[in-house]
Amino acid sequence: MTEESTRHPKEAWFTLSGDVNSDMVHRVFEAVSTMTEEGIDTAHVLVQSNGGYVSDGLCLYNFMARSPINFVMCNGGAVASIAVIVFLSGTKRYASETARFMVHKSHATASPGARPDALNIIVEGLRADDARTEAILRKHIELAPEQWAIHQYSDLHLTSRDAKIAGMITDIGDFAPPKGAHLRNI
Repeated sequence: MTEESTRHPKEAWFTLSGDVNSDMVHRVFEAVSTMTEEGIDTAHVLVQSNGGYVSDGLCLYNFMARSPINFVMCNGGAVASIAVIVFLSGTKRYASETARFMVHKSHATASPGARPDALNIIVEGLRADDARTEAILRKHIELAPEQWAIHQYSDLHLTSRDAKIAGMITDIGDFAPPKGAHLRNI
């Protein structure tokens, strides 16, 4: 047997919290670089975020979903807005019994006195963001028609049980690093 075939998968435990923004993107890039250098195969990640910038969330989703690391995501409290897209990058996904998810369409605030051409640019950007995020949602989850209708015009809130039915999570379960495991913040 070769050394590679007898090697046991290496797991590690992390937390990822805060706004989805360029700082989080940088932190995740650095963390994945370190994980690959350390030979980590599976990263268990507790996610806590109310969202942030769509472009940063999409970048994280694309990067993490195609990374050499197997991400196991867990929602221990709240994962909302674009953070849901980041969460969906996990190959396995869990949520605590009391966790919640929230998805909605993109939104923006125009500058006071904005001209029509500036407003059109904002609207087209929002439509593009909505198309990209909805494609990822539809790839990973199956919502009831009533839920898609709510998502069309409002915030859609999902409990962990709702998320399991929709396929957003693999199962209901808590983030539970084994005793003695080193927990690192991303």
